[in-house]
Amino acid sequence: MRNLLFLSLAFFVFSCKQNEEKVIISESNSANNEKVAKELFVHFNNHDWQKMADLYIENAEFKEPASGMVAQKKLKTQIVKEYTALQQQFGDVKDSVVAVYPSGDKNVIVEFVASGTLPDKSRFQLPICTIFTIENGKITKDYTYFDNSK
Repeated sequence: MRNLLFLSLAFFVFSCKQNEEKVIISESNSANNEKVAKELFVHFNNHDWQKMADLYIENAEFKEPASGMVAQKKLKTQIVKEYTALQQQFGDVKDSVVAVYPSGDKNVIVEFVASGTLPDKSRFQLPICTIFTIENGKITKDYTYFDNSK
């Protein structure tokens, strides 16, 4: 009976220790993922499209209103090309992060407002929400949502 009690106690302590390690690993992944997401916005606001693209894997998956919310793979060169075109259209485009919401081991949700000047010199502000999937320090998925009707 004493041996059974000892084994039960040992198993309980071992199980708790493993769960504690999972929580620490999860918190570490969450913090690193949040750092990657925030770094993306620094590069965006500096209009450093290559550094921004380097935060993605080579063939990242994107969903966005411009593609009808259909998942598409993009190479880093495509990312640089698209954001260069965006900057040419809206030279002062900036993103202001409202909040960052870590979600599990791989996802970070970022709420932000894009702003800039339209070709007719009027200003725009567009609330946006993006769900980033980040694995091994690189963005593998970028699902962006905003009201494209305005």
